[in-house]
Amino acid sequence: MKPNKEFEFGKEEESPDFLLWQVYSQWQRGKNKELEKHNLTSSQLTLLASIYWLTQNKKEVTQILLSKTANIDRMTTSTVLRTLQAKEYVTRVEHPVDTRAKTVTLSAKGKKITIAALKEVSKYNNKYFSALGTSVKAFNKSLLTLLIKNK
Repeated sequence: MKPNKEFEFGKEEESPDFLLWQVYSQWQRGKNKELEKHNLTSSQLTLLASIYWLTQNKKEVTQILLSKTANIDRMTTSTVLRTLQAKEYVTRVEHPVDTRAKTVTLSAKGKKITIAALKEVSKYNNKYFSALGTSVKAFNKSLLTLLIKNK
């Protein structure tokens, strides 16, 4: 059967859009199972990990820097941070110089949960992406190309 003219690709396996969606959904479901063990969402771990990474790299973590680093819009970042603050994983205080900005830090509890969740997700990622074998670096390079060229 011939596909409708609205579809550019004749087969599902020829459509980067369809394949990317399928892989992303499959990977995200598996990752979410790991995060459920820690009562975290993917967005929460992304922000916790970004705070942890920025802090390790001697950066003063503001909500704006965090939003840019994690590539999560400002409003969502703020909302997720409020949830993380309620869980006592982060603290947010007014920036000492720029009163419009907020400085974000991990609490001891937040650091502990971040490290534990990162270990679990890292194990899952290694298992999931091991299907690519030696082409993981090429895959990552392709992803970076897409991100950079379509900014």
